[in-house]
Amino acid sequence: MKQTIRHIHPLAWTIIIGTMFGRLVTSMSIPFLSIYLTQVLGASSTQTGLTVAVSSLAGVAVSFYGGYVSDIIGRKKVMLISIFSWAGVFFGFASAHVLWVFFLMNTLNGLCRSVFEPASRALLSDVTPKEHKLLVFNMRYAAVNLGVVFGPIIGLALGSAKTTFPFVIAGMVYVLYGIMLLVQFNLHQKSLPAHTVTKTPRLLDALQTTSRDRVFLPVLLGTVFCVLGYGHFSSTLAQYLAMSPKFADGNKLFSYMLTLNAITVLVVQYPLVRIASKFPPIVPLIIGNLCVACSLLLFGIAGSMPLLMIGVVLFTIGEVLMFTLMDVLIDRIAKPEWKGTYFGTIGFNGIGNVLAPILGGMLLDGFGASHGVFIFIPLALTTALGFPLLLTAHRRLLKRENGIAERQVEAMRA
Repeated sequence: MKQTIRHIHPLAWTIIIGTMFGRLVTSMSIPFLSIYLTQVLGASSTQTGLTVAVSSLAGVAVSFYGGYVSDIIGRKKVMLISIFSWAGVFFGFASAHVLWVFFLMNTLNGLCRSVFEPASRALLSDVTPKEHKLLVFNMRYAAVNLGVVFGPIIGLALGSAKTTFPFVIAGMVYVLYGIMLLVQFNLHQKSLPAHTVTKTPRLLDALQTTSRDRVFLPVLLGTVFCVLGYGHFSSTLAQYLAMSPKFADGNKLFSYMLTLNAITVLVVQYPLVRIASKFPPIVPLIIGNLCVACSLLLFGIAGSMPLLMIGVVLFTIGEVLMFTLMDVLIDRIAKPEWKGTYFGTIGFNGIGNVLAPILGGMLLDGFGASHGVFIFIPLALTTALGFPLLLTAHRRLLKRENGIAERQVEAMRA
């Protein structure tokens, strides 16, 4: 294990550590945005849902291009431009005072995130040997959740539900992250693998490559519903707890739930991944989808903290199963010369994050926060729609890989 860690590329370490601090500062600010908009600016749940959703909508619109462009012009240019722009967005949040500015900043937030992250994950894949990829992708995911362990608590202490000051800290951290990436790129440019794309591909070719992949397409569609269920945690649930008469201090309770979520990830991630890695790669996604759907039902019927916390643990198990092995799965499905494109295209599942706050906001406005069951049953059922799509992808992947194995055996015999 120590030998493996010692051979991790310095740029990979920079991304992992930068991801940890980046998620720390974003989790002490962004998750409280919906509460700030409703309680400080007086926005309705539907207005808040639209403002929160626009980040994911913008991300879906450009997520493909982030990976695609990085395949053509290189990871370095794409990552540096997007991360310094991202830092500027956080400073924009800090200076916002009216709803339309928050709407604009959150649009830019989604744009920057969905350009930077596919390129950074593709770079991780580029600089990591095949036998170490599962470890590195899991270290990145652990870094995300290590940051989220402390972020909500710090955000609560800084009053993130009532002030935009935490966005200033987020902007400063992302500036430092960008500077570290710039230094590492300059130090290790010669050790980076050359692009495998020998000619500039056309966008239409890239779209056709991914859309015609009979395994990738149902994975993409199925994970839209996975992300839809996941998106309700930081949007619909946050507003529900803040508004529900069942809970005395919903803001504090939500911050505790965010922290429990991150701690649970750190505790269960490696045991779950070790077990899940023994199964075909889409099976964990299927189980995770059902776990998240069931947890949403628990949130709807919960009237006390213990049941909410049980729901968080179940939700977190589903989250780990859905997302921990996602990068490894995409790396396995993707054609080598289109790796960035596949990582970018999977970002289209972010449409689930677009729909989550809008759907949740409409249900909250329609039924009121005192009727949790009527809000969360529809959310659970829509999340579970991912099950048949992922099951289809699972069957097709097994058929594809069995066919490849058979052809290899025939070639050896010949």
